[in-house]
Amino acid sequence: MNQIRKFIFLPLVAIILIIAGFWLLNPTKPEITNVSSTTIYEQKVNHSPDGIGKFYMGREIAKVMGHTGAGWLERPSRELEEQPSKIVGALDLKPNDVVADIGAGTGYLSFLIAPLLPQGKVLAVDIQPEMLDIIKNAKQDKKINNVEPILATINNPNLPDASVDLALMVDAYHEFEYPYEVMQGIVKGLKPGGRVVLVEYRGENPLIMIKRLHKMTQQQVRKEMQAVGLVWRETKNLLPQQHLMIFEKQVSS
Repeated sequence: MNQIRKFIFLPLVAIILIIAGFWLLNPTKPEITNVSSTTIYEQKVNHSPDGIGKFYMGREIAKVMGHTGAGWLERPSRELEEQPSKIVGALDLKPNDVVADIGAGTGYLSFLIAPLLPQGKVLAVDIQPEMLDIIKNAKQDKKINNVEPILATINNPNLPDASVDLALMVDAYHEFEYPYEVMQGIVKGLKPGGRVVLVEYRGENPLIMIKRLHKMTQQQVRKEMQAVGLVWRETKNLLPQQHLMIFEKQVSS
């Protein structure tokens, strides 16, 4: 009888050891590729008052700054504090480029970029119709015709396929409610070899007086861009408080 128990017991031990070894060798989840939103987001009841309680790749998504914050985007001190003209100078634009300003807000960056694209244009993309109304009025006031407002949704930037040379997000990405889906749409809208430029307040620096959820570390940004197939090319530290990170859509072989 003891001999029979021994022969039953030994295979069970072997199976348990094999399963345990598998989990020890594979402690992390596989990298995100084409998966549904229900598997990549986590909702938590206890969360920051500055966030929406939704987490993506370990990061809580920040609340969106509504159109009532338009005055802050157009504040006279913005150039001194953030130096957005340096952002434009770092984009290495060509006269015929098509640039998508994602989360354009009032179009502050769009209208800085547009004069540099005499044969190109800026797609000013936002989910808030009120912001796009501000942009439309500013187009008339500034007499700038190559800024095209585009109404996006929370999970789709509504860009034409393979139409964009560069997609720019300035202090916007951390507020995307569906970052994975929006970035998929952006990648789809990029031409082969097209670039994505993200500007975010440095999450590594606790001395930067911006709410925690409205800052991002370079490591986190690179991880999230890699999840949609973008390749990191360069980080420029030319701004007082923000990273300027450049990614590229690979050309299919």
